[in-house]
Amino acid sequence: MAEALGKHYFGKRVYFASAGTRRGEKDAFAIAVMDELGIDMSKHKPHTFEDLEDSNFDLIVTLSPEAHHKALEFTRHFAVDVVYWPTIDPTATEGSRDHILDAYRQVRDGLLKRIEDLLDYRPMGSV
Repeated sequence: MAEALGKHYFGKRVYFASAGTRRGEKDAFAIAVMDELGIDMSKHKPHTFEDLEDSNFDLIVTLSPEAHHKALEFTRHFAVDVVYWPTIDPTATEGSRDHILDAYRQVRDGLLKRIEDLLDYRPMGSV
């Protein structure tokens, strides 16, 4: 979701790439909550660190302790900042569809706010 938010609001002005610690599958709940903002994630394919085409990053943001450890290992020979934004894993949410969607919305909205704060930007109509 973070990559899609960044690309949607910043286009080519800022390079965004996402990667996980394990290869994932498309996530229908993430696609649904991003669609609520008019962002189409239906063609997004989850990647791992090893899939990244570039290692020239100014900043790597991690969302889980496992990803943070992997990013620190990945960048040990590079001059790049790595920051950790603790984020709940909405895939672990149980309950009704509405309850699960609410968990995804909380993650989406939290990521958008952090990206806006990091880049000192407020898109029109942002949450």
